[in-house]
Amino acid sequence: MVINLGMNWENFYRDNIMSYIKSLQQNPFELVTLILDLIIVIFLLYCFFKVVKGSRAWQLIKGIVLLILATWISGLLNLKILNWILTGIMNLGVIAIIVIFQPELRRALEQLGTNKLTRFFGIDKDVSTKTKEDIYKVVIAATELSKAKVGALIVFERDIKIQDIIATGIPMEAEVSPQLLVNIFEPKTPLHDGAVILSGNKIAAAACVLPLADDKDIAKELGTRHRAAIGISKESDSIVVIVSEETGKISVAKDGTLIADVREDVLKKILISNIVTKRFTAEKKERKNHLKEIRENIKKEKKQEKQEKQEEQEESK
Repeated sequence: MVINLGMNWENFYRDNIMSYIKSLQQNPFELVTLILDLIIVIFLLYCFFKVVKGSRAWQLIKGIVLLILATWISGLLNLKILNWILTGIMNLGVIAIIVIFQPELRRALEQLGTNKLTRFFGIDKDVSTKTKEDIYKVVIAATELSKAKVGALIVFERDIKIQDIIATGIPMEAEVSPQLLVNIFEPKTPLHDGAVILSGNKIAAAACVLPLADDKDIAKELGTRHRAAIGISKESDSIVVIVSEETGKISVAKDGTLIADVREDVLKKILISNIVTKRFTAEKKERKNHLKEIRENIKKEKKQEKQEKQEEQEESK
């Protein structure tokens, strides 16, 4: 049922809003259900606009909002003919919305039907799973570049942030994909010269300039890419994947050392072990220890309360 926007707002205020406020005064518990109701509605609206934003339907929503405002203003100004026409259009609004938003509604229903509720509500995969997927994509890209003997330098940012290094390149903020990484390092393209930095499960920037290692004990045959990889791994806890342009061999730089000529399966194990396993296992242990401390503190407080009560009872006797 579509509300006539040219209605008497005084009657609406008296019959609906004031009566609801009185019912809240009589039964304060309804305030909790009201807050819960508002939170759910706001969240659903947020999810809806998140799905629609960026699509063609977003422009149509703006048109619908303008139509509603025009209907309301025509009612206030007592423009009877215009208000009658706009109200008639509004009465067909439900059918129009179903037709206009048919692709978005179908996509939402499909996601609900296939139990993909996390995607529908915009909840991403957990960081650990997403990081593993990014590592697999980087390994695929490095393998393809290795076969083609195309030089590459891919930096995984970890706990120590390297925003100053990211600032030296071209900002991207793109999803990690093997195709994009291969394309970036394609020779004679604007972004091929420099490093790609992965930060926060995104390709943060490309064509970044890394600090070169100047240690005398570094082998002379190592090129600029390898020296840059060792340099950034010394100055931060970043892990770097290097593909040699001359030999096509893949190497990994971590903690200022170079692991040279690694196979695809070994590369995957090194990256998952250092980027995913160690980090997230440590975080889980910290959470468990923190929970243990909280439980122990609660137990201690309960014991103290019991002792105090017993002492009070003994004193009263």
